[in-house]
Amino acid sequence: MKPIFSRNIDNKGRLMRGIVALALLIGAGFGFALSIWLGALLLASGLFVGFEALRGWCALRACGIRTKL
Repeated sequence: MKPIFSRNIDNKGRLMRGIVALALLIGAGFGFALSIWLGALLLASGLFVGFEALRGWCALRACGIRTKL
């Protein structure tokens, strides 16, 4: 059995997740102006995707779902 959070994406996937995380965090900044819930949801999503990018781990792939990157 593999250790939890073991790497399952390459550098290309990490880069894409980093870009998505940045976009979500920027969106969270604008989202807080509209709704506290929207901002909080975007912030939490951005932090999680940022964690995936830094760790080199994808939650979908860990569940057995194949992603293109």
